[in-house]
Order: sequence, then structure tokens, then C-alpha cells
Amino acid sequence: MYMDGGPSQVDTFDPKPRLAREHGQPIKMIAPPTQFIPRETTPTVLASPWRFRRYGDSGIPVSDLFPNIATCVDDMAIIRSMVANFTEHANANLFLHTGSNQQGKPSMGSWVTYGLGSQCEDLPGYIVLKNNQIPAGGPDNFHSGFLPAVYQGSIFRDSVSPVANLQPTEPSSSVQRGKLDLLSRLDETMRQRLGPVDKIEATIANYELAFRMQAAVPDLLDTSDESIATKRLYGIDDEATQVFGQSCLLARRLVERGVRFIELTPPLIAGANRWDQHDKLQEGHAKMALATDRPIAGLLKDLKARGLLDQTLVVWAGEFGRTPVAQGTSTGRDHSPYGYTIWLAGGGIRPGTIYGATDEYGFHAIENKVEVHDLHATMLHLIGINHTRLTYRFGGRDMRLTDIYGNVLHEILS
Repeated sequence: MYMDGGPSQVDTFDPKPRLAREHGQPIKMIAPPTQFIPRETTPTVLASPWRFRRYGDSGIPVSDLFPNIATCVDDMAIIRSMVANFTEHANANLFLHTGSNQQGKPSMGSWVTYGLGSQCEDLPGYIVLKNNQIPAGGPDNFHSGFLPAVYQGSIFRDSVSPVANLQPTEPSSSVQRGKLDLLSRLDETMRQRLGPVDKIEATIANYELAFRMQAAVPDLLDTSDESIATKRLYGIDDEATQVFGQSCLLARRLVERGVRFIELTPPLIAGANRWDQHDKLQEGHAKMALATDRPIAGLLKDLKARGLLDQTLVVWAGEFGRTPVAQGTSTGRDHSPYGYTIWLAGGGIRPGTIYGATDEYGFHAIENKVEVHDLHATMLHLIGINHTRLTYRFGGRDMRLTDIYGNVLHEILS
């Protein structure tokens, strides 16, 4: 669940009463520089417009932005001490997805499919359900980098026509099969002349996969076998939640079909620039939360009811958080990489857990700071991979997702 733009931790899962007490006052600390707030300024405190309430047996506080996700806190581990290495979207996005801010590195999904393969022969092992524009940083957020091209993410554009050329143009499958066999023979000739070439190997595999997808994708998209109650659970019956609800339902159906790694991007909402509210925070965050809250909760509850949550790791994260102060004279918050919140559910995490903490303002992580490499190491650990041993030889070095860093967060494991 990639929350593109950077949700505000102090308005979602990390309540800070001090913000209300000092709203409109100059912050009583040396504020670090952010993307648009220079070091020499003293910004003013901006209180959260939402109330926090405690939920579940764990009593974890969640803001009124997420009344549905709040009912799932007993299945979640909330990390309040996440930090990012960059304050700008493109660099931060690439770092979250690939462990590097440089383009050309394999994404997390590519590493997972490289390490585990796929349980599904008729669909790609790594699928991105894109509900908005490609995030800053471009397609490299989902690319295979120096890994074989077969491991790159396949981007599904929407739930109606997710991929191009879905309908066969040949009059029969036998004619199409004949064309594929001819292409395979031609590719084999090139393979004999040149030896193994990654792009040729990937092309052969992609042609075959595309052929199988022409039957598998329509079946995936046909939700007529889903009950009215299930569709209502995901919010497909409501215009405000329909788009993201459909993506969440497709995500569950992909899990059932054995697709290894699935990423969802947030929907395109009029009046909200993803989660990136430098002004009009209340309006923008409210719209984004309305569109995503019910579908995400529906996915968690549906996975749990079907016995799939224990074997499925769900991660909700943006590329960074937001400042507890106003950006200039605006009613919004700037990017802040110094301490923010993400959460994980299912897949072996310790449920009903809060890990780490930020200071009284919510600016800095001050307890159990978590780096992106730590998150990646933990995600790999939870799916059965030692992050130090998942390597690929490139440029004379054994490369890995976590580079030379990363510690598994054992405290959030069950």
C-alpha cells in the first residue's frame, strides 16, 4: 500500500497533544531544514484538525481520518520511528522502493520475485496496480535494474483495461500459437549466435506469459463471483471508495492466485495532490483518507476471514512524513524525513504493537529509529529470506537490496 506523497504522521497514527497547546506559536526547538522551510526560519506549530481515539484490545490511538482502519489495529504493528534519507519525492521514492536514490537499481518487488519466484504461471510475479500517475522517480520505482528483465514489475493501469492488447487479434488460438512458435524459433536462432542474452530471454518469456494472460486477466477482473457483502466491504458500492476498493479486491484475488508481490498506488482525487498537502492539509488528507480507509480495512478483514492474512504481509507506507509545523503562512505541512509512521499487518508480525517514538512535536525519531534498509531486511525476513544472502553479481560485486546495511526488527515479529 504505497501512499505516494507522504501522509502526515501527526494526523494519522502518532498523536501529539503539544501541537494543540502551541498551535500558531513559533516552535520551541531548532527546527531542521526541510524541502521548503529553510534552516534560518522559526516556523509556527500546526495542530492536527483531527481527534485521536483508542481502538481495540491494544488501545492504539488512531485519528478520525481512519475510522475503518482503526478497527484493525489489533492486527497491525505500527512503526512510529521511520526515517527517510531524502526530502524530495523522486529520491525518496526510489530509496523506499529500491534501497537507493539512484535510478537503475532493482525494486523490492523484483528482489522478492528473484528470490522466491512466482506461484502463478499465468500472471506476472510482480504486479503494480496503478491508480494515479507513475510516482516521481518514474518506472525505475518498479524496475528490475541489473536483475534479469523478467523480474520487473508489470503495471496494471486500471481495473477495466489493465494491459494493452488483452484481446487476441488472431482469429483463433491455434493461429496465435503458431506465431509464437515462429517467434520462438527466430529467438532461438539469435540465442545460438549470441549466447544467453537477458533481453532475448525476457522477450521469449514475456511473449509466452502475455499469451497466457489473455485468458487469466479477464478471469481476474470478472468479480461476478464475489458476493454483494464482499463488494460492500471494500467500498465498491460507494463512488468515493470505488476505484481504490476495486484495486484492493483485485489485490486479494491476486494473492489467491499466487502472485508474489503486489503494490497499490493511491487513487487520483480531485483537489488532493496525492498525500502531498503543502497547503489545505485538512481538505487534501480528508479526501485521500476517505478514498482509501474503507478499502484498506476491507482488504485486511477479508484476508483474515479467508485465512490468508497470516501468510500475507501488508505494508502501508509513504516515502516520508510531514512537518508538525506550517509551511510558511499556509495551512499545510512540508515534507519531513526525520521521523514518520508506517504500519505492517499479517505475515508474521506481532499484532497490536507500537514500535519506536518521535519527540513531543513529532519531528524527530528519538526511540528505535528505523531506516529503509531495516524495513527491507524485515520484509525479506518475514517472507523467509535472509537479506544478507539474497545477492546478485553485478559490476564485480555481490549486490543486495539492503546494500551493506539493514537490521531485522525482531521486536515487531510474532
